[in-house]
Amino acid sequence: MARVSQEHLDARRRQILDGAARCFARNGFHATSMQDVLKEVDLSAGAVYRYFTGKEDLIRAIVTEVLGELRGAFEAAAVQSPPPPPDALVGHVMKEVLGRRKGLSYEDESGFPRLLVQVWTETLRNDELSAQLREGYDTVRAAWCKVVEAYQTAGMMRTDIPPEHVARTMIGVAQGFCAQQALFGPVPVEVLQNGLRGLMSMGQQPR
Repeated sequence: MARVSQEHLDARRRQILDGAARCFARNGFHATSMQDVLKEVDLSAGAVYRYFTGKEDLIRAIVTEVLGELRGAFEAAAVQSPPPPPDALVGHVMKEVLGRRKGLSYEDESGFPRLLVQVWTETLRNDELSAQLREGYDTVRAAWCKVVEAYQTAGMMRTDIPPEHVARTMIGVAQGFCAQQALFGPVPVEVLQNGLRGLMSMGQQPR
């Protein structure tokens, strides 16, 4: 029997993850069955269960992947000297993550934000997923703290405010933007960037 290449295995896993994400975005987590996923990816149950044990395993994999992308984008920015200003950085990361997810053939641009909101809701009843999301959030926050520290070192930001406070706020801005996309429909990332730029222009000085 011919040995299956790692490239083939990775492509099949990618196919399953992308199909499951489309199903979850379209119908919600609880309204989606594994049969729906099998139909979406046009694979047998045996082929899918070789990679994932069920819906919760699929959603955990999707969450891990997205958080990894976010962390990687912010960590890459932290090594720049100085990092891009917050409006440019957050806009770049949002475009990168949302842009990649558009390739999954969601019905519209708000599909991926809807998936995020569903994941957040699921964490309220799923302790294991909640712990995973918290761990991922902590890594993203740590990456953002490094960015804030770089801002402060470069004289771009006040030094009397703890970096973690700024990091939590900026993450909240990104999360809120995704929530608006999910609830009210697609909005260009430039809207978020312009809003941040407007707030940054106030030039408040330390008291």
